[in-house]
Amino acid sequence: MGRKSIKDIRQQEIVRALYKTAKAEGLHNASIKKVADEMNVNPSLILHYFKTKEDLIFALIDYILNRYLNIYTIKSNRSAIDQLMEVLNNIFSRKWNTLVSDDVYYNCFTLIFRDPLIQKKYRQLHDSLRESLTEHLEACIDEGSLQLDDPKITANLIYTILEGAYFYLCMVPDTQTRTEVMDQHKKHAFAILGIEYKEA
Repeated sequence: MGRKSIKDIRQQEIVRALYKTAKAEGLHNASIKKVADEMNVNPSLILHYFKTKEDLIFALIDYILNRYLNIYTIKSNRSAIDQLMEVLNNIFSRKWNTLVSDDVYYNCFTLIFRDPLIQKKYRQLHDSLRESLTEHLEACIDEGSLQLDDPKITANLIYTILEGAYFYLCMVPDTQTRTEVMDQHKKHAFAILGIEYKEA
């Protein structure tokens, strides 16, 4: 695998600066100038790599997707069912918050109602996450450790449960309640798959 170009490195630095600025001030307040200030550079440097703020937001959504896909980074030298169990324990946990701030995620999400291109990006983001889970389910079917009529539909159902849980948990400040709610949803996902629930 070749090295990243200077352009790729610089673009990633700019996207991380946008993420940090959006986390601190909200995406609507994260201007090109504020991103440049965060990096201690001239705004013209940002515009050299991203022609508009919209282009920069597109890159931020790609960044969010890549961060979320890290939840699927697990040890591959284990059985498919053990890998699936680890994935389920990861996605039904607050590990998501260590990957991407809820504030930045939902700030970006609101833009889907105004911009069809951003809506398409978010659809691709969510489809990618579902596809990754589908692949794990298919591996378990091939291994003989799961029996499912349609792994794609099952993955979509599990993600619907997950997204509903996270949306609700954004409004719950109490850590113990969050844990209990997430645990209930995780048990339901295990029941849908017909596998024994195990504590993480």
